[in-house]
Amino acid sequence: MDRVPNLTPADAAAAVRNPLAFIAARWTPDPRTVRRAALVALVMAVVIVVTGGAVRLTGSGLGCPTWPKCTEDSINNTAAMGIHGYIEFGNRMLTYVLCAAVGWAIIAARSQKPYRRSLTRLGWAQFWIVMGNAVLGGIVVLVGLNPYTVAAHFLLSSALIAVAAVMWQRTREGDEAPRPLVGKSVQQLVWALVGVTVLLIAVGTVVTGAGPHAGDSSEVERMPLNWEDVSKLHAVLAWIVVTLTFALWFVLKAVDAPRGPLDRTRELFLVLLAQGAIGYVQFFTDLPEILVGAHMFGSCLVWIATVRVLLALRERPDSAPAGLPLQPFEATSASIAGPR
Repeated sequence: MDRVPNLTPADAAAAVRNPLAFIAARWTPDPRTVRRAALVALVMAVVIVVTGGAVRLTGSGLGCPTWPKCTEDSINNTAAMGIHGYIEFGNRMLTYVLCAAVGWAIIAARSQKPYRRSLTRLGWAQFWIVMGNAVLGGIVVLVGLNPYTVAAHFLLSSALIAVAAVMWQRTREGDEAPRPLVGKSVQQLVWALVGVTVLLIAVGTVVTGAGPHAGDSSEVERMPLNWEDVSKLHAVLAWIVVTLTFALWFVLKAVDAPRGPLDRTRELFLVLLAQGAIGYVQFFTDLPEILVGAHMFGSCLVWIATVRVLLALRERPDSAPAGLPLQPFEATSASIAGPR
């Protein structure tokens, strides 16, 4: 085993001034390590959403009645607070695990050689979203689970998932300018799909804000809407997303698109079918907590699958050394994209 060199005063000062640069100068992670770090950050972004849903569905939203401490006198929950205190405080602790995962992704991206500024920025974007959502989560508690703040909390978590999914994809790509694999009309169809999916998720938060699962056993303000009517609108939007996904798959087959976009579209279609089945069952069974939780998890998967469809419409290969011909997959995509 190699001996770890002693740090000189200059090294120590450099580590304090810029710890990321200090680590990057002494460590080069394997590309698989960077990809795994980005994937872990994405997984934790989903986990924090699901566990946050568990807090609400178990009525533990005010298990810790204040923030940033759990009670006025204690930073953590106490035995007298019961199971709800453990659930809420446990979810707060998972935020630190999420921060660690995002931090690991930032360090791995920053230490990769050659240095990729775009990848590091995606990691920092996740960090600031996590920080913002932590503060928003505290506001949710301080205002007694106001449904509008709860909805904003979920939507910001969805933004985190999107950025994490993009970073995970970018770890498997190069830094050349993106090369389109499909025509402009197909791209416009996918952007329409993304837009309706965003609207679908947003309306889903309204269903939550008007529905019976307020997040606590006390009297909690609800959105002044009939949740069943909003649920029907949510279902209509879901069918529009399914229809657009099927139309996209049909168009991709018709233009003989590469396997990447086709595979991602098929994955989205299957996830939508499963999510739709859960949605209808929970609606007709009066929203049992376990199915609502599964639907929240499915919402994360639908959003990730949608982002992956969008990212599959182009490729960003590594730069080929001068004088070498394009690799086969590059030549194929170049012919599909046409002259630029």
